[in-house]
Amino acid sequence: MSWLRALKETARSGLTVERRRLEPAIAARGALGLALVVGVSLALFGPAVAASSAFGAFQAAIATFQRSWHPRPTLALASGASLAVSTFLGYLTGAHAALFLALLLCWTFLAGLAWAAGPTAGVIASSNVAIMLVTVTLPTSVASAAGQAGMIFAGGVVQAALIVVLPVRRWGAQRDALADALADEADYARRLRHDPVAPFDPVPLMTARSAAAVTPRQARTRPAELHGARGLAERIRPVLASLADPAVGVPEEGPERARVRELLAATAEVLDAAAHAIRHGEPVTLPPSAPAALRTPATGPALKGPSRRAAGRLAALLGDVIETAEPRTETSESAGPESSGQGIRTRPTLLRRAPIVAAKVRAELRPDSPVLRHAVRVSAVTAAGYLLGTWLPFGHGYWAPMASVMVMRPDFSQTYARSVARFGGTLVGVALATAVVQSAHPGTYLSAALAVVCAFGMYLLMWTGYVAAQACVSAYVVFLLGMDGAGLTQTVRERVLLTLLGGVLAMLAYAAYPAWETPRLRGRLADWLASGGAYAAVVAARYADPAGPTSPDVREALLKARAARVAWQEAVARAAHEPVRHRGLSHAAVEQAGHALAEFGRVAMLMEAHLPERGAPALPAAATLAESLHRSTERGAKEVRERREPHWDDLRETVTAWSAEPPDHFLLHKGSVLLLESLEELTTALTESTRSRSRSHSRSRSR
Repeated sequence: MSWLRALKETARSGLTVERRRLEPAIAARGALGLALVVGVSLALFGPAVAASSAFGAFQAAIATFQRSWHPRPTLALASGASLAVSTFLGYLTGAHAALFLALLLCWTFLAGLAWAAGPTAGVIASSNVAIMLVTVTLPTSVASAAGQAGMIFAGGVVQAALIVVLPVRRWGAQRDALADALADEADYARRLRHDPVAPFDPVPLMTARSAAAVTPRQARTRPAELHGARGLAERIRPVLASLADPAVGVPEEGPERARVRELLAATAEVLDAAAHAIRHGEPVTLPPSAPAALRTPATGPALKGPSRRAAGRLAALLGDVIETAEPRTETSESAGPESSGQGIRTRPTLLRRAPIVAAKVRAELRPDSPVLRHAVRVSAVTAAGYLLGTWLPFGHGYWAPMASVMVMRPDFSQTYARSVARFGGTLVGVALATAVVQSAHPGTYLSAALAVVCAFGMYLLMWTGYVAAQACVSAYVVFLLGMDGAGLTQTVRERVLLTLLGGVLAMLAYAAYPAWETPRLRGRLADWLASGGAYAAVVAARYADPAGPTSPDVREALLKARAARVAWQEAVARAAHEPVRHRGLSHAAVEQAGHALAEFGRVAMLMEAHLPERGAPALPAAATLAESLHRSTERGAKEVRERREPHWDDLRETVTAWSAEPPDHFLLHKGSVLLLESLEELTTALTESTRSRSRSHSRSRSR
């Protein structure tokens, strides 16, 4: 993709308004907390302290909107505390330009590294730097620095208290995550009716797994219907694929296929009903036709063999889903462990996560790390923006570094899209707010009220598009600083120019010191191949040593393969917007290789669906398949990383040997053949990509 096209695509995505569900009640609660903080601070301490405390309450409310499964009050307190520390240090060094610049460099670098802990930590850390740049310009003295920082933390405390006192849809995020997973599986069942080999998106189940982890305190109050259903959904997934796939089930046409379609339709209805019940905390209401369709018919076509066993297992699992999804009064402790047999998944508290986060940050301290490159990039740009903003004769030069630190992200597309969107939103917000201030001359309390209204608009619209959110944020800053007359002399033109300067610096920095995802696609593909091969090998090994369908090592291998697949998909999505040549992996090869490994994982999933029960007769031949799968995929992953053609000699030898004397299992031999075909398709994709690249080099040399 060329630079011009890349800029066009990212600009379009940044200016697009995303239509998502609004949360007016939660937005109103955040605005109420902000209004309480501003009103009390104005009455007791004056506009300067009120502005500081308002920033604390504003940032704490934004933190609670981030996608995190930690308790919302904890997020608000953590945000308020971190912002208080940032501004306190900023107050102490604000009078000394050299010290403040050193602090800004250090703090911004740490904020860049915070993205290693996840997007929530990255957003909070970046916002802390941006707000620190604003608050240190407020009238204050070193003696009152601790008091101002305390008021900022008090703003976070108020927001946390309101979340406890005025709860809005308790466990709503967890309910939505689990309901989305069940609804996605219902959609998967419907797609299998028309496409027996339809792909399965694991992201909703991964999100539900993250949401299922709770702290010990949360475990005491979690609704009983929120645990158990996810484990059942995980077990239903391979059963659905096995029931629909003609390679191991019924033919593609005929009366048995009609029966399978009927079962899949009924499954979708049951899962949708369970998802609705969990999302709204209501009893499960099943369509009358669904239970009847799931029962074995007295007349008509009857399934046989593996399909019959899959249908019976599916009916039993759906019955467990219905029972689990029913709202109950007991808490998690009285409800017992998860029906999946894995018990309650515990989540460490924020304090206990500190060593984990430190380990993740240390792992990113390497030259090729995108997070480290982002930290270096954002700290240099922020310092340059601060110096340029101070040097320019506009006053209040913090608009330039604040724009830079708020738009910069570790990847190219988000940085460029947010730069364009921030400039557009800031242009609208600053123009309107400054026009109101300079024409109407609102007093202190009216400016505070307008700031609260803008904050409410930000909370309400923050998930509908970055432009609308930035317009509200920019107007909020203007009105808040206008309470004490700060910045009233700065015109719209000056603020817009400084914001544009910050955005341009951010875009230039990414062009000069990039962290492209495109050259790393082969590594991501190799990771997916290695983890997918390990998953298939573990599944095959369980035929030689039966441990039942809920074997923990199979589950662990599946999770690793699923994470590697999602990492590959995210990398491909980011690379699609980068103005970089494919460097050995063309767009066609990316698509074909992804399809091949997805098919490889689907075959392994079919084999998982028919794992023998614990105590069943062992199949010694399966151990040979497991070993050959492990060796082949490990060697193949190494060859993919080294840009060599992967070979699957070990697996091919096993399949060839079985062609004369196949193992005594209906799926094992067929599964090994399908696995080898998928890997050979991967080799074809990578080989054609290498040849295409060689031809393009030859043409360029001939010219």
